[in-house]
Amino acid sequence: MIHNQPLNILCITTYHKGMDFMKSCKAEGNNVYLLTKKKLENEIWPWESIDDVFYIEQWNHNDVVKGIAYKFREIKFDRFVALDDFDVEKVAMLREHFRMPGMGRTTAHYFRDKLAMRLKAKEEGVNVPDFTSLFYNEDINAYADSVNPPWLLKPRMEASATGIKKIHSKDELWQIVNDLGDERDNYLVEKFAPGDVYHVDGLNLDGKVIFSRVSKYLDTPFEVAHGGGIFRSATCEIGSKTEKALAKMNADVMNAFGMQFGASHTEFIQSKSTGELFFLETSSRVGGANLAEMVELASGVNLWGEWAKIECKNLRKEKYTLPKVKKDYAGIVVSLSRYEHPDTSSFTDKEIVWRMNKKWHIGLIVVSDSSERVMELLDAYTKRISEEFHASLPAPDRSL
Repeated sequence: MIHNQPLNILCITTYHKGMDFMKSCKAEGNNVYLLTKKKLENEIWPWESIDDVFYIEQWNHNDVVKGIAYKFREIKFDRFVALDDFDVEKVAMLREHFRMPGMGRTTAHYFRDKLAMRLKAKEEGVNVPDFTSLFYNEDINAYADSVNPPWLLKPRMEASATGIKKIHSKDELWQIVNDLGDERDNYLVEKFAPGDVYHVDGLNLDGKVIFSRVSKYLDTPFEVAHGGGIFRSATCEIGSKTEKALAKMNADVMNAFGMQFGASHTEFIQSKSTGELFFLETSSRVGGANLAEMVELASGVNLWGEWAKIECKNLRKEKYTLPKVKKDYAGIVVSLSRYEHPDTSSFTDKEIVWRMNKKWHIGLIVVSDSSERVMELLDAYTKRISEEFHASLPAPDRSL
């Protein structure tokens, strides 16, 4: 490959995200192509960084393959990149069809399928909550008789807390399993352990974690999704025992799952009763819910932009250098708003570095060199938002 020749990067996403990834690819001197849904054409994409866009109405694998094959006659694509969790496995299949470098279906499954994640993690000695598939009736009975409830029913292929249900008894479990019918094989059940949920957002290169930042959800995604709550997260105390343990556990997960290069977002839980850490799930992409902005404002590392550079440097066989990392603390608070355009001008603290600009939402990110100050501000803002702005919607029920 000629080192100064532009690469042709096809970014694939069925959601509106990855703008900084595309900008960074273009800034590296490459040609950027976007494949997305027609309904997203009027979203604010970084058009100045996109050389061409290809639209689909719905994802039909054979149609997408034929469409890309037709474009391939004139454009020699060098890399396919999935920008959203729901596109990871689809793009892995495309890579295999076109013999494109990058994550194939086997590895991609570890970053999409919650059952595959748990089985592989357990096999590699990574701590996971007690779980069972819903394939074999006797396995379900044995699980229900040996693991005390409550349990969580989880869809294997959904993202975040979508479709999760809490179950309190064996009878209730069987009622739900029977209601699932022929869909039961697409779910698993695991032990619900009350505790603090953490996320580790990272970058990986040559099979190693080269950057990670540990943060803690102040309300779990499950609580926010199912209780109509306010979403909050904050940087974990850098150098603390928990932060070091989670950074190591994240590296163990990446190694076990065969992550070679790219971005990752991994979640863990710390049991309230024992303090034990458990792996929950991971994904081979940048975390959503504006967590990338929170991580960047605390660390100086733009996960989308650096991921793009890693992809390009990897293809060119050039050395990648991580930018200088800051050790500040950041926190985010986001809520649905009862106002279409909430006025946040009354929030005046100097630590505010980001304000959400999205209809019917209110959100702020604060940064400080003190984790205590971040928590103080988040607590105060959460109280004010709850009283003055907050609105909630019921969680979508996609599990049955």
